[in-house]
Amino acid sequence: MKQKTIGIIIVLVGMYFINSIAQNQQQTPPQMPVSQSQTPFLTPEEKRESRKNLVVKEMNAEARGKRKWMDHLTVWDENGFKLEEIEYAVYGQKERVTFEYDYSTGRCIRENVYNDRNKLYRIRKYEYNELGRKKIQYNYNPDGKLYSTKIYEYSYK
Repeated sequence: MKQKTIGIIIVLVGMYFINSIAQNQQQTPPQMPVSQSQTPFLTPEEKRESRKNLVVKEMNAEARGKRKWMDHLTVWDENGFKLEEIEYAVYGQKERVTFEYDYSTGRCIRENVYNDRNKLYRIRKYEYNELGRKKIQYNYNPDGKLYSTKIYEYSYK
């Protein structure tokens, strides 16, 4: 008799929980569609908008916090295009890169790479394919002589 009573109570409690779960699901408002700006995947235009006049400093610090130094500095212009990127070492500037754009397409067409003494040592120029992806990177010495090329190939699995 006790086992039947316990069994009935378990069934009733289970039915109560199932019923309350079903009611909660019915009362939950339908999910609104998520716009692209609410997701971590932003369009290039949204990214540029969020980077207008932005300066990012990446700092390193010792574990005890006594010494702190800059590791990286990135600067964007008033249109949200990256202007300059500087990498630092403990002794100072390690490398600096400046960027030039074709503003009509929004694509970087040239990078000027400077060494730790801020002397130009490499120029990179880019060509793009019909989808806007890099097609060829031309690497030049500071005197304008072509040093090497990098060809980009894209494929899907």
